[in-house]
Amino acid sequence: MTPQDERLLRRAIELANESRATGHAPYGSLLAAPDGTILVEAHNTVRADRDISAHPELKLARWAARELDPGTAAATTMFTSCQPCMMCTGAIDRSGLGRVVYALSAEQHTEIYPEGGFPRVPQEGPALFEEARVPIVGYYT
Repeated sequence: MTPQDERLLRRAIELANESRATGHAPYGSLLAAPDGTILVEAHNTVRADRDISAHPELKLARWAARELDPGTAAATTMFTSCQPCMMCTGAIDRSGLGRVVYALSAEQHTEIYPEGGFPRVPQEGPALFEEARVPIVGYYT
């Protein structure tokens, strides 16, 4: 981790602190260009927006997918106060961002807030592979 990475990660933590101070959940994130220029910042607004997807990482991934060309997106780094959840990780992957740097790991988060572990809803599968693969085969080629 470079001094620039540490500076930007500290800014993400500041965003988390600011988020909490204004009554929102304590998570903050930003996207930075390779030279360290901050492109956009966000914090968690799940409660205020009554939107379970209003995580800052997801907001930034959506912004990048809309506003950046693929080459620029691939050159950016997301700095975030906490390791992205599975929902946000999927969006980050699909947005084409180049890198994620986080402060608090999911495991560390669970130590602090055990009720916030992932996932809690029972899942079953895979099942019906031969049937489920039919609509997928050939779509991505």
